[in-house]
Amino acid sequence: MKKFSRLGVVAVSSAIAISGVSAVVVASPANAAACTGTVAIMAPLTGGVAFIGVEQDNFAKLAITDYNKANGSTFVAKDYDTQLDAAQASTQAPNVIADKTTVGLVGPAGSQEVLAIGGLLGANNIALVSPSATRTNLTAGTFPSFFRVVPNDGQQGPGDAQYMVKTLKAKSVAVIEEKTAYGTGLATAVMDELKKLKVTATKFSVNEKGADYASVVTRISKSADFVFVTFQDASKSQTVAQELIKQKKKAVVFGSDGSDQPTFKTKGAYLSSFAPDIKGIASDAAIIEEYKSTYNKTAGDITTFGPPAYAAAQTIVEAAGRVCAAGKTADAASTLAEMAKTNIKNSILGGPLSFTATGDVKGGRFYVYQIQADGSRKLIG
Repeated sequence: MKKFSRLGVVAVSSAIAISGVSAVVVASPANAAACTGTVAIMAPLTGGVAFIGVEQDNFAKLAITDYNKANGSTFVAKDYDTQLDAAQASTQAPNVIADKTTVGLVGPAGSQEVLAIGGLLGANNIALVSPSATRTNLTAGTFPSFFRVVPNDGQQGPGDAQYMVKTLKAKSVAVIEEKTAYGTGLATAVMDELKKLKVTATKFSVNEKGADYASVVTRISKSADFVFVTFQDASKSQTVAQELIKQKKKAVVFGSDGSDQPTFKTKGAYLSSFAPDIKGIASDAAIIEEYKSTYNKTAGDITTFGPPAYAAAQTIVEAAGRVCAAGKTADAASTLAEMAKTNIKNSILGGPLSFTATGDVKGGRFYVYQIQADGSRKLIG
């Protein structure tokens, strides 16, 4: 099939205004019931970070349910488990393509997975909307059907480096680069900015599996103020933080967005996140209650990984809904052609949501938190 080009998008319906988090009616009574299709959800539903994938899956399904209730449509979700592994994503991608009812894909969660399947799905005119893949060059043009609802590492890397140096007054920083698509890109961005800021910066590279973190910590200078980590599994960040304490090093861990998980809980450590804590957004109160009642969760179970999946799914069903509103049948190609016109005025993430010409979210920012004694996060920047 012909590969989709952002520059060649032809509008299939007029853009509509979206007034709030819940989708408004866009399909007429005559064709609302016929507005249907499958939203694929690709997430780590099993494995070491399954709690992330399950939360993303739940929030994506909640968005689809909310849209159907508001519009009389019958979109359904279909799960594809990747275990946050590029090989697993590659195995699942042909199944997504084979399902001709697919209108779009929420995910994948990890940058390495997007690298593995972005070209194949793009060649089949299927939109991928990731809630958590932040590698900067994913939106450099190689994957024109890729979108994300969170900012990229081109913002996170320099921003975190500047925060450590300018706000926290760091003079020496160690960077642990996990050798993944996510870790290498982010470590490079942080190191480049630290060098521009003229502070001492030392990089340590580790494999994704089987790394000896105690040995790495032994090599970190006693004068280092922070250890910036690029893990996607926050239990590794916790291990490094505890090893620093054990070895009586003064450095404090500063984790990237991958560390924003409950398993990272060392008091005084820092982390950045690509999304706000929606519990602090008044307009999200109803969604939080719906999430809790639907999935038997508490507000404390909601991390910053789940709500972006709601936003990602919402962009897909609204794009497909605009196809139906124009009197046409929603499929992957027609939905993809509508994605660039996304204009959610008040998303679950606390503000407007639309995309740049390359598929990045407009106006995205990272948030800095410090971990408190009870393991909770306090927003500080």
